[in-house]
Amino acid sequence: MSEEPELDDEMVIALSDYLDGALSPEQRASVATKIAEQPEWKRAHDDMVETRKLVSGMHKARAPETFAQDVTDTIHKRSAGRFFGRKTFGDRVPVGALLVVALVMLVILGYIMWSSQTGSLKRDHGGRPHPSDQELVPKP
Repeated sequence: MSEEPELDDEMVIALSDYLDGALSPEQRASVATKIAEQPEWKRAHDDMVETRKLVSGMHKARAPETFAQDVTDTIHKRSAGRFFGRKTFGDRVPVGALLVVALVMLVILGYIMWSSQTGSLKRDHGGRPHPSDQELVPKP
């Protein structure tokens, strides 16, 4: 069994740049000469070309859109709820919906206060002073 010589970093970088087309014409010619004349450069070049063919032939696999939810559900099922607490109302209802409900309730509350007989949100009290502005004088 013959031992293959170890590739040095300069050789790997030069061959990688050569295959990527990132070398200047002079450097490209120098690497091409080394590939043609030196067996270790030829072997390393052939290995890199073969590796690139194998990697480029692989198809990118994408996870399904429901992958995260499926994993969460599986963990929840198998752990019997130990990793996940009970789902609270806030977990089941989206935050946006809660915000809309809260804003609607504030608008309704504001309208009720504005339209009340005491008029706590009104500025003009119909030309008469507000009862809290009058001094209470006991009648004799």
